[in-house]
Amino acid sequence: MAAAAVKNIGGGLGRGLRELRIHLCQRSPGSRGVREFIEQHYVTLKKANPNFPILIRECSGVQPKLWARYEFGKEKSIPLNNLTVDEVGKALESVVKSHA
Repeated sequence: MAAAAVKNIGGGLGRGLRELRIHLCQRSPGSRGVREFIEQHYVTLKKANPNFPILIRECSGVQPKLWARYEFGKEKSIPLNNLTVDEVGKALESVVKSHA
């Protein structure tokens, strides 16, 4: 399912979207799905969008969250705490499709 979300996004990052940031903890159980998503799908997503900034920020004890920055500095965040890999993929797809 997460693979399908990444495939749907393809090289479509950048239309109104300026940056993606993913915050997560290296060890917390609440960040497990985010860590697994990054391990399984980051390379595919980055290869499809080589010039688009996708930032991964690890910090001990932080709550996992996806931040999207759009045109004109508008930002949107989605909490990713305790989500599965597939749910993280759906969250990513939703911020790509919305335009803040």
